[in-house]
Amino acid sequence: MSTLRVSLVQQPLAWHDGAANRARFAELVQPLTGQTDLVVLPETFTSGFSMEVERLGEPPGGETSEWLIQLARTLDAVITGSVITRDDGRYYNRLLWVSPAGELRHYDKRHLFRMGREHEHFAAGRAAWSVAWRGFSVCPLVCYDLRFPVWSRRRPSLDYDLLLYVANWPAPRADAWRQLLRARAIENQAYVVGVNRVGTDGGGVPYSGDSAAIDFRGRTLAEAGDGPALLTVSLPREPLIEFREKFPAHLDADRFTLEL
Repeated sequence: MSTLRVSLVQQPLAWHDGAANRARFAELVQPLTGQTDLVVLPETFTSGFSMEVERLGEPPGGETSEWLIQLARTLDAVITGSVITRDDGRYYNRLLWVSPAGELRHYDKRHLFRMGREHEHFAAGRAAWSVAWRGFSVCPLVCYDLRFPVWSRRRPSLDYDLLLYVANWPAPRADAWRQLLRARAIENQAYVVGVNRVGTDGGGVPYSGDSAAIDFRGRTLAEAGDGPALLTVSLPREPLIEFREKFPAHLDADRFTLEL
C-alpha cells in the first residue's frame, strides 16, 4: 500500500511582506525536491494573520498562486498553505492546494476567529472537500476549524486518510492546539498533521509552533517544538486501513446535518 511523505514547514513570517516570505520558503523547501509528496506551509504564510485585507488581498491566480505552481512543479510535490485572497468583492482566508501538474484547488476557511475580529473582515467558506493524492485521500482545513469537530468529521461526503490544518495558532492557547490535534485523529481514525508558525507577529502576538503529525490512535509521529523547523514524516496507509477494519468505531457514529 501507499506511503505519503509529508513535510511540515514551521517558520516565522515576515509581517506584511509577501516577497520576503516567498523567497524564504522557496529557499527552505528546495532541498526537498524529489524527497516529499506534500509540503505544508502555515496559514496566511505570505503576510501573517492580519486584518489589513484591502492592502494584502491577492486576486485568484495572483502572484502567490503562480509562485506555488512553479514551486510544486520543481518539487514534484503538492504544496499548500493559506493566503489572504480578494475574490468578487470579498476577502477570504483561502487555502491553496497546488499539484506538480499545475492544478490549483482552494478551500476557504469556514470558522472565522471572532476574538481576532476575523469575521469582520473575511467571508466564511461553505464547503470542505477531500482530494486524492498519491494513494491517500487528504482533507485540508485552516486553524480555527480545528475547534469544531462536526466540520472536521469524516463522513460519506468527506472521507479522508489525512486531515490537515494550516495555522497561526497563538502561544497562549498551545495546550488546546496540541490536545485538539490528537482528538481529531482519534475520533476520525485518521492521520492528522497541523502546521503552525513561530515568532511574534506585527501585532505583538507570540506563536510557539508545536507543529505535529499524529497517527490514527492519537500517537505523536513527529513534533517540531517551539523554534523554526522543517520535518518530513512518512505516513503508511496500510496500518490505518487495518486499524479501521479491526476497530470500526465510525460505523457507530451519530448522524448529523450541517447548516451552511
